[in-house]
Amino acid sequence: MKKISTLLVAGSLAAFSAPAMAQDSSSNFDGFRVQGVLGYDALKAGSSVDDDVNEDNDQSIDGAVYGIQAGYDFDLGGAVVGLEAELTDSSAETEFTNGDFEGFGFGQVDAGRDLFLGARVGAKVAPDLLLYAKGGYTNAKLNILSNDGTTEYNEDFDLDGWRAGAGIEYAINPRTFMNVEYRYSNYSEGEVDFDGDLPDSDRFDVDLDRHQIMAGVGVRF
Repeated sequence: MKKISTLLVAGSLAAFSAPAMAQDSSSNFDGFRVQGVLGYDALKAGSSVDDDVNEDNDQSIDGAVYGIQAGYDFDLGGAVVGLEAELTDSSAETEFTNGDFEGFGFGQVDAGRDLFLGARVGAKVAPDLLLYAKGGYTNAKLNILSNDGTTEYNEDFDLDGWRAGAGIEYAINPRTFMNVEYRYSNYSEGEVDFDGDLPDSDRFDVDLDRHQIMAGVGVRF
C-alpha cells in the first residue's frame, strides 16, 4: 500500500511539474514587450517613376533609422502570434552626389517620422529562438527642405502604405531578447501637409519603395 501511495504521489508531482516546466520554457515569447530598434534605411523611387534614362541617377536616399517598438505576443505552443506598433525616425535625406541631385520625384527632402501598426506570426524553432514574418500599415513623413533666403517652409509629404518583413528573435532569458529583421515598405498614396492655416492637399498617387535592415534589444513584462 505504501508503495502504491508513493507511486501515486510521485506521479502527481510529475504531472504538475511537466506543465510547469513547459510553461517556463514557452514563456520566452509571451506577453507585453518594449524594445529599441536601430538599422539601415533606404528609400527609392518605385518602378513606375524610376529614371531609366539617366543611369547615374539612382533616385534614392539612405541613412540610419532608429526608434522604439512595443507589442504583445501570444505563445500558442509551437507558434507565436502578436500585435505591434513602432515609431521611428531616419537620417536619410536628399543630397548632391558628384553634381547629381538625388530627388526621386519629391524634391529636396529628408525622411521624417514613420509609424507602423501591424501583426506578426512566428514559429519557435527552439525554446529560445523564434522565426517570424510581419505585415501591416505604415505612415511616413518626408520633410520638405526649402526656403527663399528669408523664410523656411515647413510643409511635408504624408505618405500611406503597407509593410512586410521577416526576422529572427533570440530570447536571452524570459525577460530580455534581441532580434534582427528585414522589412520592405511601399507607399502608394500621399498628400502635402501645410504648416499653418492652409488645408492639406488632395490625396495623390505615389510610388516609393523602402528597404530596412533592423536590429533590436528589448524587455518583456
